[in-house]
Amino acid sequence: MLRRNLILLSLLGCAACSTTKVGRTPELTSIAATADRTAMVTYALPQAIDDTPSFPGETASLWTSDRGSLLGERRAMQQGDILTVVIEIDDSAEITNSGDRSRSASQSLGMPNLFGLPQSLEDRLPEGATLGSAVGLESSSSAQGQGSVSRNEQLELRIAATVVDVLPNGVLSIAGQQEVRVNFELRELTVSGFVRPTDITRQNEITYDKIASARISYGGRGQITDVVQPRYGQQALEAVLPF
Repeated sequence: MLRRNLILLSLLGCAACSTTKVGRTPELTSIAATADRTAMVTYALPQAIDDTPSFPGETASLWTSDRGSLLGERRAMQQGDILTVVIEIDDSAEITNSGDRSRSASQSLGMPNLFGLPQSLEDRLPEGATLGSAVGLESSSSAQGQGSVSRNEQLELRIAATVVDVLPNGVLSIAGQQEVRVNFELRELTVSGFVRPTDITRQNEITYDKIASARISYGGRGQITDVVQPRYGQQALEAVLPF
């Protein structure tokens, strides 16, 4: 009875390893404690304000350089601002390596005359045996190796990111997260890194290749992801078994 209960508990524990709960859709991550919201509700350090107009008469002009003006700067430049990250990855690589190596050797050792010992011992050897070629060695080895790598990746995505910090040198630290749930599958896209304000276009966009220390993740969780993944028991056996 005890053994049967232990087996049942083990099966239940394995079933609990699944990331998707039975009969329930994967839950979306709450945005209440994300880095984006924290950057928006936390005020940045105050900066010195220059009240001097950039050109005479600007204070009385309808066309000012303020961010709210039609001609104002709309690009992200301070903590809490939002910009669009354009991810267009189209990489391909192909590497082929091959090697061939062979070696052969032959050695022989004979004792036709060694203080007369071979002649004195030949009478005791079986018929036809002689010490003329006492030792003979031959060896040969060969090795061949071949390897190839072929990779092709294509990804086109757009995501809104938030400036979470402004570094002392003026570089912007950005972070963004996007979740889309379709039926019982949740797709996740996250991006983070550092960008220069001058690399942001007038459309308030920046491409992924201009993001330093870029961290881009695109995956998901749900029923489909659980089905295509090997079970934890199978993964454990593959890690332990030597064959």
